[in-house]
Amino acid sequence: MRPLISGNTADLRMKKLLIITTCIASLSNTACSRYHLVHKIDIQQGNVITQDEVNQLEPGMNRRQVQYIMGSPMIADVFHQDRWDYVYLFQPGYGEKLEERVTLYFENDALSRVSGTLHPDASDTASARPQQVTLVVPPEIRVEPGIFNKLWHWMTFRKVGEDSYVSSKDK
Repeated sequence: MRPLISGNTADLRMKKLLIITTCIASLSNTACSRYHLVHKIDIQQGNVITQDEVNQLEPGMNRRQVQYIMGSPMIADVFHQDRWDYVYLFQPGYGEKLEERVTLYFENDALSRVSGTLHPDASDTASARPQQVTLVVPPEIRVEPGIFNKLWHWMTFRKVGEDSYVSSKDK
């Protein structure tokens, strides 16, 4: 008989198996975040602020005119009633965060100044400004298919861009 150095060989095998399983689980977690296996949604918060809206603001406008152009303020502080804050945050699932801030100051219920990340263009006049409607659509970022998606298409003998159904137009 051979003497065992320490413990049972079955215990040593279980410990090795536990260590290997832990390492594989931790590596697979990092792989999910790197290869976009987990879907992250786009987060959009606050008032949508465009340069066109800020360009329409003029000193001397009353509060109702400003609210018609910019919408209701995101922050209307009770202690600073002569200040309106507009904040817009857009965090795409995979990409850089966009943050726009505009602060409007009123004196005697008339717009006195504008500060923040967007400023009205001084060269833009009201008569030269064309009337237009601005539609803000979050950018669509093409994300490469993940490993599970590629594996599924490989198993079903389809290409990654192929659809599995036939539309009524194709019949």
